[in-house]
Amino acid sequence: MDTRKIAKEFRLAHWAQVIREKNQSGLSAKAFCEQIGICQKTYFYWQKRVREAACEKMLAQPQPEPVVVDNSTIPAGWAVCETAPAAADKTLPIEINGCRVLASADTDAELLAKTCKVLMSLC
Repeated sequence: MDTRKIAKEFRLAHWAQVIREKNQSGLSAKAFCEQIGICQKTYFYWQKRVREAACEKMLAQPQPEPVVVDNSTIPAGWAVCETAPAAADKTLPIEINGCRVLASADTDAELLAKTCKVLMSLC
C-alpha cells in the first residue's frame, strides 16, 4: 500500500471539491477564498494541480482510433457529415464513431440532436 499515493489522491479529491464549490458559488476566486478563509495563491496552486491530474488521467486512457473517410483522417469522436445524395428520398447520412444515421426532412430535430449526442459520448 503506497500511503503517499493515497494521500496525494485524497488531497486532489479534496481540492477538486473546493474548486467545484467555487464554480457553483458564482463568486470570483478572490471573494470565494476570502469567504472560506484560504489564500488565493493556494487556491490557484491546487487548481493547477487538479487540472494537471485530470489531464494525466485522460491521457492515460486508451484513445480510440481515428476514422478514415475519403482518404481523410477524422479524429475519433468527431462527427462526419456528408452531403445528401441526389436520390428522391433526400436523406442526409451522418456518421459518428462508426455509427451511421440517415436523416431526412421529416426527421425530428430534437431526436436527431439527442441521437448524435449519445453517439458522440460513446467514444
